[in-house]
Formats: sequence, C-alpha cells, structure tokens
Amino acid sequence: MIDVDIEQRRGPFRLEVAFRADAPVVGLFGRSGSGKSTLVNALAGIDRPVRGRIAINGATLFDSSTGIDVPPERRRLGYVFQEGLLFPHMSVEANLFYGLRRTSPDKRAIEPRKVVDLLGLDSLLHRRPATLSGGEKQRVAIGRALLAQPRLLLMDEPLASLDIPRRNEVLQYVELLRDERAIPSVYVSHSVAEITQLADTVVLLSEGRCLAVGHVDQVMSRVDLRPFTGRYEAGAVIETRVLAHDEAFGLTTLRFDGGELLVPAVDALPGERVRVRVRARDVAIALKPPAESSIINVLAGTLETIVDDGEAIVDLQVRVGSVPLRARITRQSLIKLRLAEGQAVYALIKAVSFDRRSGGYA
Repeated sequence: MIDVDIEQRRGPFRLEVAFRADAPVVGLFGRSGSGKSTLVNALAGIDRPVRGRIAINGATLFDSSTGIDVPPERRRLGYVFQEGLLFPHMSVEANLFYGLRRTSPDKRAIEPRKVVDLLGLDSLLHRRPATLSGGEKQRVAIGRALLAQPRLLLMDEPLASLDIPRRNEVLQYVELLRDERAIPSVYVSHSVAEITQLADTVVLLSEGRCLAVGHVDQVMSRVDLRPFTGRYEAGAVIETRVLAHDEAFGLTTLRFDGGELLVPAVDALPGERVRVRVRARDVAIALKPPAESSIINVLAGTLETIVDDGEAIVDLQVRVGSVPLRARITRQSLIKLRLAEGQAVYALIKAVSFDRRSGGYA
C-alpha cells in the first residue's frame, strides 16, 4: 500500500499529488514534465516535500505535521535510475552485493542466487561495468536494488536510455520480476506500451496534478483522458486467458468477458492470464459482420461514446461485454455509416496488430 498526499515545489514547478494504491506494480504515467520523477524523488527521500505525508505499507516515511522525515538510507526503498549508475571500479558481483552487505541479516528475504538466475546475470558476475551493454547494466542495477532488500522498488524510466533491442531485452526481465511478485514496485514511464504491459494500477499525472488513479484497463481506456494518455497510442487493455493454441497456423485463442481474440502464438499455457493492449487505430467499425474478409476478430458490441471535434479523425468507445474498446475512424466514415451512440456495431481487429514490439501482450 502506497499512501501519498504531498506538495512539492521545484522552481516554478509545483507538484500537488494525493493518491492511495495497493498493487504489485503501480505505474506513474504522464508526459515529460508532468512530475513523475519529482514524485519518485520525494518517495525516496531525495527531495523533501513542502508539506504532506508519505506512508509505505503502513510505515510513515514523511509527515510534515509530526516532523517525521526518515533519511533515504533508512527508508528501505530500492531505486533504479534511467542510467544504471553502477560503481565502475567494482565487478558486477561486487555491485550486486553492495546493498546486501549493508542490510541486517534479519531483513534479508531475497536470496542472491534467485536474483542472479531471474535476471540472467551468472555469466556477467566477474565483469566490470565498462564491458557491459546498456541492457546488461540495467539488469545489474535492478539486481543491486533488489538485493538491498527494499520494501518497495522504485524504477524511474529504466528503459528510457536504451535502444529498441536492449529495451525489449530488459523489459522481458522486468516482466519476470513482476510475475515473480518478489517485491512491490513503482514503475515510472511516459510509454503507453510499458505501462500497459507492466502496471496493475496506474497513477496518471499532468502538470503536477493527479488526474486519475485506477486499474490499468480502466484508466488507459477512458476516452476523456485521451489528451493525456496520447491519441496515437490510445487504446484499451483487456485481461484475457489462453483458451487454446493452433500450432498449424501459429495462433492462440484468448478468451475474455466479451468474446474471443485470435492472435499470433502466445508463450503461455491454457488457462494462463495474458494482458492484451488493443490500440484504437487498429480497430475498425462495421454495421454487419463482414462476409468475406481477412480480419478474423469480429466482436459484437454497443457504441457508447462518440468524440467528434469536427476534425478528420473521430474517437469512439465500443462496449464489448464488460470491456470498453476504443476505435479511431475518419469523420467521413462516421457520417457515411450514420453512427450514433447506443447503436449495435461490430469491432474488427486484425490478428497481426498484436505483437510484443507494440506492447500487445503482457
């Protein structure tokens, strides 16, 4: 449980944020300059808020009304920065054990061998940071933070400085860390794909204010938040489970409350949970199921919301079962199909629109 109600000022910038979140991974999402790093630094104790209170799992770390301000080194929070910031004169192994040696034995709940195996660090232990790739450095930095035995892991855009191949590499390890549920985390990013892939609860920030807090599928699917979640990457997040695999065609059927999705093969067993992101620009709308079409995902739903600003592109929200899907179509299509709120429609989604590079699976 993270309980935050603070005010912070840095020059002309003012941060006023209040929220409570209880989830394995809390995502802080917003554009650059929204206050994400300022908030994380306040959690870590690097910056002292002007006023307010910060509590983690019931332990008060800061309270301006009572004068509590626990020093950073006593907060037991692991911090992974955009750059690995490893000690260059130490081996990977020495970097990993740096925090562990400063933690009392009674607080050592995370085993070194488990972290080394989880992050694939065994072959790197005797190397120096200068010989590592960017992705390897970030994996070591995550491991070092974990072995400090923190009560909460703070990750401030840990993939921002990496190129796409290294970013995808590290993202897979962060996913493993999330799935192991080894330790709760706050994950900071301005990437829609990263947040929807990793976070359970999202805190949406803009200009130092908290605009929304909730489960990732609720916050990222809201049409009214499109100016802040990003119009181009806007979409919906669906919690599904694997129903079956079609090995002949390399496809997987996912079931959710609203129907089934056929997607490229997912590395998961039948019954396992798979989070899917459906981008609005990948959803087409039809009044009838297409008789002959290459699009194999045809979902019946109700058109709930039309956001028409008089521009060339129109945003729609379609309710499919309990899931609010988003679609982006031309205003010409809106008028041609005579679409209206409350109307029965079909959402058409190409199977090839789902892929890990676009953040399609989590």
